[in-house]
Amino acid sequence: MIAAAIVAFGFIGSRLLGVVRTVAIADAFGASSSVDAYNIAFRIPDLIFQVLAGATLGSAFIPVFARLYRRDGEAAAWRLASHAINVITVATAALCAVAFVFAPLLVPLLAPGLGKDIGRHDELTAEAVTLTRIMLLSPLLFAVSGMLTGILNGRQRFLLPALAPMLYNLAIIFGAVFLAGPFGVKGLAYGVVAGAALHLLVQVPGLVRERMKWQPGFGRDDPAVREVARLMGPRVIGLAAAQFNFVVTGFFASKVGASAISQLTYAWLLATLPLALFGMALSTAVFPRLADHVADEDIEALCATVSRVLRVIMFLTVPAALGLAMLREPATVVLLERGEFTRLDSLITASALGWYCLGIVPLAGIEIHSRGFYALGDTRTPVILAVLAVALNVVVSAALWHRFEHEGLAFSVSLAAWFEWSALYVLYTRQTGASALEDLRAIGVVAVCGAVMALFLAVTVGPLALASRLDNLVVAVAGATAGAAVYGAMARWLRVPELAAVIERFEARLGRRATPSE
Repeated sequence: MIAAAIVAFGFIGSRLLGVVRTVAIADAFGASSSVDAYNIAFRIPDLIFQVLAGATLGSAFIPVFARLYRRDGEAAAWRLASHAINVITVATAALCAVAFVFAPLLVPLLAPGLGKDIGRHDELTAEAVTLTRIMLLSPLLFAVSGMLTGILNGRQRFLLPALAPMLYNLAIIFGAVFLAGPFGVKGLAYGVVAGAALHLLVQVPGLVRERMKWQPGFGRDDPAVREVARLMGPRVIGLAAAQFNFVVTGFFASKVGASAISQLTYAWLLATLPLALFGMALSTAVFPRLADHVADEDIEALCATVSRVLRVIMFLTVPAALGLAMLREPATVVLLERGEFTRLDSLITASALGWYCLGIVPLAGIEIHSRGFYALGDTRTPVILAVLAVALNVVVSAALWHRFEHEGLAFSVSLAAWFEWSALYVLYTRQTGASALEDLRAIGVVAVCGAVMALFLAVTVGPLALASRLDNLVVAVAGATAGAAVYGAMARWLRVPELAAVIERFEARLGRRATPSE
């Protein structure tokens, strides 16, 4: 639980700063066409990082590293870490060089409609190419930094990796606040590169404390390196598929019209706040333990841990998703509507946010169940399902974007997420022999609590805001507070175990803090 608390602290801090970052960008640039160019430019560097460093530290590197450390000792584990860092760094540098050269060809493929409706297609495309080339420095830095995160998490060290994303967001905030004036949207790109550098530097002391001994070479004859490569291969495809969802949304959004890319991006950033705080935080913290269970050949413990974490994730994510959906308009206005961000931008962003909220729950479920497969060394199953989900997103987006615009594209992402999680859950239970009945029963009870909360918000907060013309901040805060109280009361009445567990842990921590001898 300490690991989960540290990771949660990191995710909470990072996501809160991420909200501040979003607010700062919205204030400085609104949902302008220049931000469209920035968001499109972000895609290529982010894709390079995710499919390389993200693949190794997530599903391939940590289980092998943890097993080597436990069974073969430090020397073997550090040899694997060194070789993995070397391979990923060189591969990332090569891809960044290729992307730099071919950026003028790649960017138009990502957003063929960028700026066409306002007669600025060539200008904005050239701007996106320039921003892409600037930000291609970031995946090279993240490649090394991501490996350090994997190493430290594999050694159950979570504090510095938790701080790294905060510094990354702070750098982008600095770019939006202080560099936007003299450099325009390029100030954001400079902030991204500076943030990637800070993301790396803050973790170096942790590696020093672990006394890692770096070694040259790529480990072509090392069985552990070959195992990581074997596990990594399918995961590269899976992560590329997940990132392709953003490409699909950006592609069709560019056809919707000016500002559509930015408005959808703002909506997605708001929707992923509860996903990161609960689904990603808890799943990331528990993954090394899942790998240890498999290393000990204790599948029963693996299933029990996944089940326990899933229930906690659902207990926290369901009310967050429903509450955000019900309060989407006041939340968007309070957070974003200032500076260059207009009321029309708020209304369009809020409408997309409502449909993105539909996918928060399945996306959180994917986080924990996919890690169950990765701990087992099965990267193929999650990858195949991710690819099928992207295919579904492409088909539905193509069918809906022209008629339903922003809302249709957001709905497509959420529908694909429900398909992916449902299939992933069924296959997970078949492969591990885990029973889903207790999980589904617990999720059903949580859904009832969430439905009561949503009904309460629908019949009270909305009409109250219309009748009294309350300030959006008051509506958002009052609605969130009242909704949480109703949800908590329902959970207590229905005796949801996760509520009691959270209260017990909170009281235990207060008790320990109150005892000077401890």
